[in-house]
Amino acid sequence: MTSALPIPDGEAGDVAAPGRLEVLARLRERIVAFAASRGAGAHAEDLAQEVLVLIHTKYGHLERAEDLVPLAFQILRFKLGAHFRKAARRGEFDAVDVDAFPPASNAPDPAAMLERKELLTRLMGGISRLGERCRELFRLKLEGRSFPEIQGLMGAATLNTVYTWDHRCRKQLLEALGGRWEGPGRGAS
Repeated sequence: MTSALPIPDGEAGDVAAPGRLEVLARLRERIVAFAASRGAGAHAEDLAQEVLVLIHTKYGHLERAEDLVPLAFQILRFKLGAHFRKAARRGEFDAVDVDAFPPASNAPDPAAMLERKELLTRLMGGISRLGERCRELFRLKLEGRSFPEIQGLMGAATLNTVYTWDHRCRKQLLEALGGRWEGPGRGAS
């Protein structure tokens, strides 16, 4: 049985005992399975290789499975923690596929633009059917005038009069639009 472990350069004469190679081969399978079950997925093989290289370089004096297994899994836990920290720093957990979810565009949504245009057309048609005072009130509000300013410009006796006009004009506009702000076939049923 050949080992999956590469022999580092300069150490070809320092071949491990056949018993140790079998232990490391079985250990490698367990390490890959453990790492994959803990969410390492495609990186499980790489983590197993890193663990085995570390065992080979630093712990070459250990031969028995009873010594190598706990050591290998302790090293693997540290390697998994480092792997997940690095992935979190890089934002790999939050990454989305650009093809599946294209980035948001600054361009206006055509459907929203159409709905806004239709609403504006309906509102302008409804306002045109209102009386002179309501049309003037809406014009001043659309210019950004405050109610006290509108009071002075329209010659209302009190501020409450402007509030009353506003309420009545909005009510008339709603009636002119058919009793709904949304277009026909829209809104709650």
